Amino acid sequence: MKYLPLIWSNLRRRRLRTFLTLLSILVAFVLYGYLAAIKQALVGGVNVVGVDRLVVRHKVSIIQPLPVSYKERIAQIPGVALVTHCSWFGGVYQDPKNFFAQIAVEPEDFLKMYPEYRLPPAQQAAFIKTRTGAIAGRKLAQRFGWKVGDKIPIQATVWVKLDGTKEWDFDLVGIYDGAKKGTDTTQFFFHYDYYDEARAYTKGMVGWYIVKVKDPNQSAAVARAIDDEFANSPNETKAETEGAFVQAFAKQVGDIGTIMLAILSAVFFTILLVAGNTMAQSVRERTEELGVLKAMGFTRQQVLALVLAESCFLSGLGGLLGLGLASALIARGDPTGGSLPMFFFPTSDLGVGVLIVVALGLVTGIFPALQAMRLRIAEALRRM
Repeated sequence: MKYLPLIWSNLRRRRLRTFLTLLSILVAFVLYGYLAAIKQALVGGVNVVGVDRLVVRHKVSIIQPLPVSYKERIAQIPGVALVTHCSWFGGVYQDPKNFFAQIAVEPEDFLKMYPEYRLPPAQQAAFIKTRTGAIAGRKLAQRFGWKVGDKIPIQATVWVKLDGTKEWDFDLVGIYDGAKKGTDTTQFFFHYDYYDEARAYTKGMVGWYIVKVKDPNQSAAVARAIDDEFANSPNETKAETEGAFVQAFAKQVGDIGTIMLAILSAVFFTILLVAGNTMAQSVRERTEELGVLKAMGFTRQQVLALVLAESCFLSGLGGLLGLGLASALIARGDPTGGSLPMFFFPTSDLGVGVLIVVALGLVTGIFPALQAMRLRIAEALRRM
């Protein structure tokens, strides 16, 4: 710590250059934070799905419906503990840009299937008994300022009602929270019975089934048994673990991990060149001073450590400020206005960011530090 004033003095020598280098590092780590949060929003659901749940959809595509009668047949398959179904609604609220997931469910079985959706007992009871009742996630409710007791009109884009109208009215009877940080609280759930009774066509069909298995180790065997049950039928199925389903759905956007790695690699390679050039110029400008330090008794190792400390200080200041700013901005909400379900800066990625800060400081400083360590006193003093 006693050399900190010397390090700070060296950085202040070229204030504009130091400021621009700091700014470039800060921006790079803010970008890192946002990319990590976006990745979490798109693929993070894989980490919070139930290991004992299967998704059963139509073999051709998830947009193809399945008969509601499949529920009883799936329930009879050995190893199945609970079955329920879901159906995608796909409407909009007030404005076409206000899009969020709206799903028709069987309230009682759905709440048993997803214990991570935390709902007060009174609201659970209201959801089960109210035919037009609906529940919304906390993040979704905050996005639109909803509260329990509100009437929520949803404009259908596909599901026309029997009377030819497209507006569906729901009574908000509950707002659920997530048991885990990554639980999706941007969804809207309502009664399948109300939906199936009021829609004009495709009655008696559902979007997909959720199956809870008794033993997660037997998930693959249960999935095969379900598919075998409906093989060669007009509506064949594809059963897979919920994690595999979420991962496959996310990959429709692309390989998020590879895209993120490619962007960050390009950004940090550029920052490596910028910071490395800054340190190299700083050492060249201080050749005489480094010679004086060695003449005063500073060892080669001390000079090496001094230059490395300067590089790590510069990287650490810019990087940690960037990570802190990214955390603060991300905590305020996602830039899309709330459409990303799990938008937050994961602790694991924050830890990786700190390691990158340290690595950046060491890599950008090592070569200038070695140059300074090998500098000969006589050669340095000749330049004075």
